[in-house]
Amino acid sequence: MTKKERFAGVINYFKTEKPFAETELHYNNPYELLVAVILSAQCTDKRVNLITPELFNRYPDVYKLKEASTKEIFELIKSCSFHNNKAKHLLGMAKMVVQDFNGKIPDNITDLQKLPGVGRKTANVIVSVIYNQPAMAVDTHVFRVSARLGLTENAKTPLEAEKQLVKYIPNEIIPLAHHWLILHGRYICKARKPECERCGLQKWCKYYQKEIKKIKH
Repeated sequence: MTKKERFAGVINYFKTEKPFAETELHYNNPYELLVAVILSAQCTDKRVNLITPELFNRYPDVYKLKEASTKEIFELIKSCSFHNNKAKHLLGMAKMVVQDFNGKIPDNITDLQKLPGVGRKTANVIVSVIYNQPAMAVDTHVFRVSARLGLTENAKTPLEAEKQLVKYIPNEIIPLAHHWLILHGRYICKARKPECERCGLQKWCKYYQKEIKKIKH
């Protein structure tokens, strides 16, 4: 099976079985999504969704958030992992958005990465989800699933995986493909024990084909 055929099979499967996929983080605008994604680093979306309602109620926009103290933010997000750093990042992000970007969340990866707490993955999520740009955010799920399927090969970093994925995925579906791979990794292709028996991608999956050969021999 060629790389092109593998990508085509995986994409066609998801188009049929999951034509609509989106982030599980709750948000109503670019500001809220950016805050949620910053909080989601090394933390579950479920936990973030429990934290953000009160946070957004108290600080509904960057102007209100920039007036907060790190201690006040910390108290609202302390059930989240790395809460000390995230409190500092959120405050720094709000101040910079107001001072450098007139209160508007940037719409490009370069400017987004200037913000505290925003790396390439977070920037890609924002431009993909909010601005529908062809950016592939590679988190642990995307990195793992794409490698197991054989969509990426010998990728040592998220950036290497990102470059391999966007080479074969049409631009117009990259934002959707990002969510396909995340959700598949979260609920089917799990880190410790992938649930291959209920996966519809067996035919195109390098990992599954390898495991089957092991069993047969």
